[in-house]
Amino acid sequence: MSGTDCVRVAAVGDVHLDADVVGRYRPALEHLGDKADLLLLAGDLTRHGTAEEAGCVAREFGGLAVPVVAILGNHDYHSDQQDAVASVLRDAGLIVLECSGTVLDCNGVRVGVAGTKGFGGGFAGACASEFGEPEMKAFTRHGRELAARFGASLAALDCDVKVSLTHYSPVPETLLGEPLEIYPFLGSYHLAQAIDGATDVGLAVHGHAHAGSERGMTPGGVPVRNVAHPVIKQAYNVYQLSVSTTLAPV
Repeated sequence: MSGTDCVRVAAVGDVHLDADVVGRYRPALEHLGDKADLLLLAGDLTRHGTAEEAGCVAREFGGLAVPVVAILGNHDYHSDQQDAVASVLRDAGLIVLECSGTVLDCNGVRVGVAGTKGFGGGFAGACASEFGEPEMKAFTRHGRELAARFGASLAALDCDVKVSLTHYSPVPETLLGEPLEIYPFLGSYHLAQAIDGATDVGLAVHGHAHAGSERGMTPGGVPVRNVAHPVIKQAYNVYQLSVSTTLAPV
């Protein structure tokens, strides 16, 4: 494939930056423009979700040679400063999504990215349902409604190829290695339904599952990659996408 019909997508999640570890990723990122056309950050960018920690993320991932698209993770919500965290990142030039999308021109390929933190709920045959106590119904409804809004954003993108960016996993395959008991808190089949409901989705990336596995696939055949840093064990992974949505690791 030539540079005019493919795009190189770098991705990492769960970097958990604070003042103690800022600078860990920057040396590898300085050469990112030679290896990728954009960088996706799959949530849990901070350790405790403070604006101060977001400043560490901004220093680490701001001013790179490629566009950076991010979503927040559960850690980034921990201190109830998620709006401030997102604002600090946007001020540093990062694109921060939540049930929204953006389209980037990468070597003449229009790459659409839709993102959401997502939520838990579990997977087919072992999932929560909107039944019983109001707390259980609220838990399940929140994940379903987030996935529906995310799916609408993904489907609405006008581009050549689409990429799904979530923190929680859309499939159980990339959770292999995690205890089965916590699967409902690591992802939801509603996210996979949202991805499969859109067209031209070439790749779905997520984080959150530190002890999981890298590779999976939605029921509709979209490649899923767990890019949590403890899984990929490097500053980022790179995936190559073509307009025909063929995926091959670089």
